[in-house]
Amino acid sequence: MKTVHAVAAMFLTTATLMSGCANTNSHPVTSQSYSSTSGVINSIDVVKTGGDGIAGSGIGLGTVIGGVVGGVVGHQVGAGRGNTAATVAGAVGGAVVGHEIEKRNNTQDAYRVGVRLDNGSYQTVTQDSISDLRVGNRVRIENDRVYRY
Repeated sequence: MKTVHAVAAMFLTTATLMSGCANTNSHPVTSQSYSSTSGVINSIDVVKTGGDGIAGSGIGLGTVIGGVVGGVVGHQVGAGRGNTAATVAGAVGGAVVGHEIEKRNNTQDAYRVGVRLDNGSYQTVTQDSISDLRVGNRVRIENDRVYRY
């Protein structure tokens, strides 16, 4: 029964520590919002974005599964206090590995579109797709999205 308590305590500790590393910014960095602005596309760059995990907490399924598997494997090592330490170390290590694997597999392409505005200034908008947009197209920016005329 002590083993179950140790694993549960280790899991809760790992989850608490990992939640402190969460990214609380739930929106990608984008330009300022303007009602409507016109210009010409100067550049289009592909950027990688990632998910925030379970309900924006930064803890994803890979972290949880990695922690559980690591704890189970670590529990198979040693006896007594050594067993508890191995369980905790395995869970923490497994959570870190699971989190890294999930981060690598959870990226998506986004597009950073640079627009030279009619007034001479420059604005950058990051959006999930570019459809038929190309460098040199005449465009309008509405609510942080670039649309072709």
